[in-house]
Amino acid sequence: TDAELKRLHAGGVRGIRFSLSDPATAAVTPDMVEPLSTRVADLGWHVQINMTADQIAAAEGLWNRLPSPIVFDHIAHIPGSVGVRHPAYTVVRRLIDKGRTWVKLSVTYDNTDEGPPGYADVIRVGQAFVMAAPERLVWGSNWPHPNETQKPDDALLFDLMARWAPDQATQRRILVENPARLYDFAG
Repeated sequence: TDAELKRLHAGGVRGIRFSLSDPATAAVTPDMVEPLSTRVADLGWHVQINMTADQIAAAEGLWNRLPSPIVFDHIAHIPGSVGVRHPAYTVVRRLIDKGRTWVKLSVTYDNTDEGPPGYADVIRVGQAFVMAAPERLVWGSNWPHPNETQKPDDALLFDLMARWAPDQATQRRILVENPARLYDFAG
């Protein structure tokens, strides 16, 4: 209900997440994104999208219709082997340029061919986003790594930030200033 949404807002909630990469296990469907985005837009909430890069690219029209800000989880699941040549990168970049879209810099283990310790293929995608729009990025570890039987080293994942954004001012922006704005920490 609207009253429940307002209660959640008062408790600090600032977004809703749609995990749609595997339709067989998803609790929601893609057709629920737009109506729910409309319901939370007046609260200033965002919708966080966890979909494959192919799904993101295919749903470009949907993203352009949403009234709320969008956060693409896990570097938009762009496969490191394809990188910025993947159509999802172009879709997400266009949305970022409109000023309502964010990307969460978090490594996913299904979009890297090179894997730990360097994640070099995913590093290149993250660096491209940092160079393009550091003001539209936030960082996440994906802890507690719910779908992984072999848990990654979270310190190693955090250290990737220095490779994505080597200067401290950009790191501070991604780790402190951007999340404060996106998640309304001050309010």
